[in-house]
Parts: sequence; C-alpha cells; structure tokens
Amino acid sequence: MVESGSTAAPPATAPQAGPAPAPSRPAAAGARPVAVQSLVALGDSFTEGVGDPWPDGSACRGWADRLAEILAVQSPGLRYANLAIRGKMLAQVLDEQVPAAAAMRPDLVTIAAGGNDLLRPRIDPDLLAEPFNDAIEQLTAAGSRVLIFAGFNPSLFPLIRMIRGRAAIFNAHLRAIARKHDCLLVDLWTMRVLSDPRMWSEDRLHLSPEGHRRVALRTAEELGVPVESSWREPLPPAQRAAGAVPPWLAARRLDIQWVRDYAAPWVRRRLAGVSTGDGMEPKRPDLIPL
Repeated sequence: MVESGSTAAPPATAPQAGPAPAPSRPAAAGARPVAVQSLVALGDSFTEGVGDPWPDGSACRGWADRLAEILAVQSPGLRYANLAIRGKMLAQVLDEQVPAAAAMRPDLVTIAAGGNDLLRPRIDPDLLAEPFNDAIEQLTAAGSRVLIFAGFNPSLFPLIRMIRGRAAIFNAHLRAIARKHDCLLVDLWTMRVLSDPRMWSEDRLHLSPEGHRRVALRTAEELGVPVESSWREPLPPAQRAAGAVPPWLAARRLDIQWVRDYAAPWVRRRLAGVSTGDGMEPKRPDLIPL
C-alpha cells in the first residue's frame, strides 16, 4: 500500500543500500531502549520483504531482516524468525502465525497485517480490528513485547488512493490497540519520506530497497537502538534527462503500464481466488541465531 499526491511522478533510481554498517547515530531522544535477544516478525509481503531482493536473487531481504542485522550488533547471538508470507489476509496471519509466535515466546514480536484486506472493496475496517486486538492479547499473554505497524498513507498513486478512508479508520484502531496493550508503534502514515515515489517498487504496493531500509531505521528508533543514519533524510532531487517528455506525460504512461503489468494481473488473481503466496513457506520459520 502506498501513496500521497495527485499524480505519480516518474520513478528515479533510489540508492541501493548494502548491509548496514555498525550503528553510530544515537537513539532518538526519549526513546526507551528495549532489550531484544529474540525477534519474531509476522505479516504479509511487507514483512517478508517483497521489493527488496538479496543481490543473488535467492530471497527477499526487507526491513525485518535489516532490523535484525541492526539488533544483532547490539545483541550478539540474536535469534530471529520471520513467518511472514506475501498475500496473506489478516485472518491467515492471526490463525497461522500468531499461535506459532506465541509458542516461541520471543522478547519482541512485530506484526503488520490487514493491508491485503483493505484492498477488498467490501471490507469493514471496524470489524477487521476486532480479531487484531485478540491476537495482541494472545502475544502479550505469552510474555512478548509487541510492536505494531500502522499502515501507509495510500494516496501517492492513482487507484490505490481509493482505500485511503478505510486505511485511516483501521489505523485509528491500531493506534488505540497499541495504547491499550502498551505496545510499541511504528506509524508508517506519518513517515513523509515515503511519499517519494523512489521509495516504492514499480508495482506501487511494495517498498523499494531504500524504502525498506528507511522502515528498518524507523523501527530501530522506536526500539531505542542506535543506527547509522536517519530515516528522515530526504533523497536527492530526481534528475530529469535532457529531452525527456514532460513529467505529466511520463506519469500517465507509467499509469498505463502499471495497469497492464500489475493491476490487471492482480484483478485476475482475485477473481480466480489465487494468491502470490499460495504454497509458499516462511523464509525463516525457526527462531534461530541470525
């Protein structure tokens, strides 16, 4: 999910970040350091890391792997599991991943789910929040600290911005749930740096490698962990090639290409009841050292 602005600007290549160097920037003022020796990440494609492949193409990296790398600097021997699978609906995350995470009893559980539900036109975000609350109770009862993600502002690109109202209502519930259960909260809606189209993949649903890196930095800040750079730092201005077509025309061409390459196949999968995650297993199903 995504976005903010009336028209989509043509993307420019964002810098590809390699493995994070040893953190040196102090944690944000007022952040309460959270001791984390074990981490379990739950969710869908966002947490699986779609849009941020490893250089060899073997799997997705993503913000959660990047966060684990940052935490491992502070906590050698960190154990990490990632149960997230692309395409999962909230009910699937709660039924399949939450009980497994509760059984592992890690220090920290991150959960980001519900985005795929919000893409369905008939979803009620108020009803969607009720089982989410129950899942948080289950995780906290197991003794884990929980970090919740409130979703992106989906207004950057055309069509996807139509879910903005539903997303805002669901996010309001997530913030209330976080307060109720004393959870940590990363509010992606307020990360203005993500309104740069270069923070997104071509499919406009998943973050680019740089977008994933920024989310990892933001999450580390919430945990009170020092990091090597600020997630707030804006990207350099996009360079327009000499002789390029006007931005509005380039944006319209990209919109047409997006409908053909991504939106239409997505609709066909929905009509067929097929998900990109069908048959996939979690990339890190066991809580083992990084």
